[in-house]
Amino acid sequence: MTFSIKGPDMIKLCGFAVSNYYNKVKLALLEKKIPFEEVLVWADRSPELLHCSPLGKVPYIQTEQGSLCESQVILDYLEANFPDHPLVPSDAFLSAKNRELIVFIELHLELVARELYPQAFFGRTVTDEVKTKVEKLLKRNIKAFGNMAQFSPFVGGSEFSMADCAAVVHFPLISMATKSLYGEDFLADLPVKEYMKFMSARPSVQKVNADRKANQELMLSKTK
Repeated sequence: MTFSIKGPDMIKLCGFAVSNYYNKVKLALLEKKIPFEEVLVWADRSPELLHCSPLGKVPYIQTEQGSLCESQVILDYLEANFPDHPLVPSDAFLSAKNRELIVFIELHLELVARELYPQAFFGRTVTDEVKTKVEKLLKRNIKAFGNMAQFSPFVGGSEFSMADCAAVVHFPLISMATKSLYGEDFLADLPVKEYMKFMSARPSVQKVNADRKANQELMLSKTK
């Protein structure tokens, strides 16, 4: 599998590898075998960052035509501009169903769980009101997602897809955050543990996980 190859006029993936949304895009680039260069950019809201990503978020990519931010926008651009190794079905309805899974994973699961991250990962405190609200929403939304996802063996069916690029990077954070604050993994009723074990054998996932760990160590060294 082709990983990161430098060259002129190459897509530059900008951000840092601790970010789950950065890794979502990186997985897509690796799976589609698109040559790219990684550029380490911290979310420091510098003028340079805000020029490419107006909210100061990562990831963003730089192309010959300019920059693009927002991970799903980037994935849709990659899919349209690099049709080899497609990550969504060619059928319009099935393609929409795949993106429907992504919306559920990101809007109804990860974004809800994100309210727990300050306490789960950063040593701050989340109020009981927030914890109660998140518990109710997450449990309802996870049950709904379970009625949509296939895990056969991939989250959207028999082929690796764009939805897997989201699932692989978001599921672990949701599991860790809920275990940390509630003492239970809210995803435990779904075959997520088996899915993640299966996905961990994939070269692209191994690459992303190894780079994430290395970047996490770098980030920790910067805060000391």
